[in-house]
Amino acid sequence: MQISKTQIELVNKQIEALVSAGSFYGKKLAEAGAGRIETPEDFEALPFSEKADLREAYPLGLMTAPEDKIVRIHSSSGTTGLPVIIPYTAKDVDDWGEMFKRCYEFAGITEKDRIQITPGYGLWTAGIGFQNGAEKLGAMVIPMGPGNTEKQLKMMVDMGSTVLCATSSYALLLAEEIEKRGIGDQIKLKKGVIGSERWGEKTRKRIAGILGIELYDIYGLTEIYGPGIGINCKYDTGMHYWDDYLYIEIIDPVTLKPVSDGEMGEVVITTLVKEGAPLIRYRTHDLSRIIPGECPCGSKFPRLDTIMGRSDDMIKIKGVNVFPSQIEEILASFPEVSSEYQIRISHLDGKDTMRLYVETNGHVDFLDLADRIATTVKSRIGFTPLVKVVEIGLLPRSEKKTKRVIDERYE
Repeated sequence: MQISKTQIELVNKQIEALVSAGSFYGKKLAEAGAGRIETPEDFEALPFSEKADLREAYPLGLMTAPEDKIVRIHSSSGTTGLPVIIPYTAKDVDDWGEMFKRCYEFAGITEKDRIQITPGYGLWTAGIGFQNGAEKLGAMVIPMGPGNTEKQLKMMVDMGSTVLCATSSYALLLAEEIEKRGIGDQIKLKKGVIGSERWGEKTRKRIAGILGIELYDIYGLTEIYGPGIGINCKYDTGMHYWDDYLYIEIIDPVTLKPVSDGEMGEVVITTLVKEGAPLIRYRTHDLSRIIPGECPCGSKFPRLDTIMGRSDDMIKIKGVNVFPSQIEEILASFPEVSSEYQIRISHLDGKDTMRLYVETNGHVDFLDLADRIATTVKSRIGFTPLVKVVEIGLLPRSEKKTKRVIDERYE
């Protein structure tokens, strides 16, 4: 999907604001000789931005609008180094709320719904993003925040919550708890808006099956507003994203050249109207593709496929490049196993070893199932993992994001 003339004009305004503000990223653009662009080819010649660049700007080097216009900051987690601090103007907060409101509307959620928000508040963009959009929609917000499952379920029953906003990990934990307690008939949920981590079809089916609800994938990242920049509609043919606020391109992560619509690659995002911290050609490292053609829902907003993983999620083991999504696909072919798994990689006696833990019910031969999974991984990926089968519920559940890959080689 090529950048339009209207989008090019908006990019020019973003470049002008960055360079004239002399912010960290503005200086980088000026050093790279970035100026006014006229064509899609000019746009593709602009330099990429990366999270590592943004960390260098800590704490407020990304601030492009005057400080008296900044009303809020948000931050990435900073678990792998300095956090990225993103400043927002009042217009940025309002724009983000409008995008999120659109997400709720695309999911068929209205002002008559009661929306229970379980993601975290504070510096993280999730909780407050879900709330901002819900209030713009005019729905009743139940701002629970994370954790305290006992209270979550009590409020869900007593308040008659109709929409659950959560990570897939916490939605699964709540669903399993509802099933265990036998209180499904007291739950009024109709829809779930799930974000912040990639989740497979098995997890989706398990949550939807237990709760009997429609599930919607929401997309976003702190550097680009937060969650709410895209969502799938009821036809579930990819996530619509808001191309009046963002321009998305897909590049080959090796050659860094744009790929054709329909081809898998890395998602690169340019903000079109952001004031506090505009970004040009930001490499998200998320892997997806632009879905060509029109959606059956009739919306003209373009579509991004489900996020398949991250280009920096790749694990190298025994000389083979492996993505967690490949393991997930293999496990999806075994109806006996649940949606949860854990990969542990260690270095023992001079060689790398992958241990793969999976869950199943108690009605199968654990050793036979482990052998069949190991054989399938060997035939499709090229090495044999040590597979350990455990009963459903034994692998960790999380109130935030579940850590499914633990690489002990570097601990």
